[in-house]
Amino acid sequence: MRQVTPNLLTGLAPVLFPDTKILILGSFPGEASLAASQYYAHPRNQFWRLMGAVLHDDLVSLAYPARLQRLMDHRIGLWDVIAACKRSGSLDSAIREAQAVDFSQLNAHYPALHTIAFNGKTSGKAAPRFDAAGYRTLVLPSSSPANAQLSFEEKLVQWRALTR
Repeated sequence: MRQVTPNLLTGLAPVLFPDTKILILGSFPGEASLAASQYYAHPRNQFWRLMGAVLHDDLVSLAYPARLQRLMDHRIGLWDVIAACKRSGSLDSAIREAQAVDFSQLNAHYPALHTIAFNGKTSGKAAPRFDAAGYRTLVLPSSSPANAQLSFEEKLVQWRALTR
């Protein structure tokens, strides 16, 4: 796992492209994602299945680099709202000493960006900051396996708002 100081985990690098229009922000990568250095690497996380259904593309069967290429083709980026934190396990509720990502240069570097979507309520707490900056924001139900309140189909109804 990535660490900069003892017990402080650091997140993954952003997946952003010069022409990114939509940015999906999670809270902080889980243990499986950190170990694999891949966003949404836990096999039970529904992110890739949800995005595949939204984009009408079978992302689940693709290797990770090809998944990222398909997101790039659709001008969709990935990142998290937390840059570093302490956490035991993968649950958002276990995050301690969170250090926020500095998004101050986002608009300057990604002028086509117009929509910020949040994968779950924890990351969604940052929505007002992006609303104030003029972005369209969407707080979507978490794709995490820990979020079992909604079925895949119920989540998908809300995730489809990404392309509306």
